[in-house]
Amino acid sequence: MNLFILNIAFAAVFVTLLGGGRFGEFFFGFILGYAALWVTKPLYPETRYFQKFPKALNLTLYFLKELAVSNLKVLWDVVTPKHINRPGIIGVPLDARSDLEIFLVANLLSLTPGTLSVDVSEDRKTLFVHVMFLEDVEEARAAIKSGLERRVLEVTR
Repeated sequence: MNLFILNIAFAAVFVTLLGGGRFGEFFFGFILGYAALWVTKPLYPETRYFQKFPKALNLTLYFLKELAVSNLKVLWDVVTPKHINRPGIIGVPLDARSDLEIFLVANLLSLTPGTLSVDVSEDRKTLFVHVMFLEDVEEARAAIKSGLERRVLEVTR
């Protein structure tokens, strides 16, 4: 059985036993389930769950931080009389190779306000991204590669 599903089942049982149904209780049950599974880690020698889950959590937290920061930048640009945006389209060379990796990078970028995935090159090695606040092309590329793409690849590989 997949340990992630088992962990969710632990959290659901925990919430049921408490008689609640709030997210905080589920989250606490999930953490307790993760700890219980980690303690019994020698029983699951073939799993990568304990390496992948913290990386997935890191990707989620990074995305939420980027989402909040970009929302504030777009909000500031809308409410101030002087616009700070400098839109442009850049090509970002991809280390992502599989359909899932490219899909995640492109769609997580598109979900962040201020960036939009436009296209992928025919050879699937370059992602074209519209950036709303483009100050420096190389800096924007490096931010995407070292930020979002690196974290997506850590989770998927």
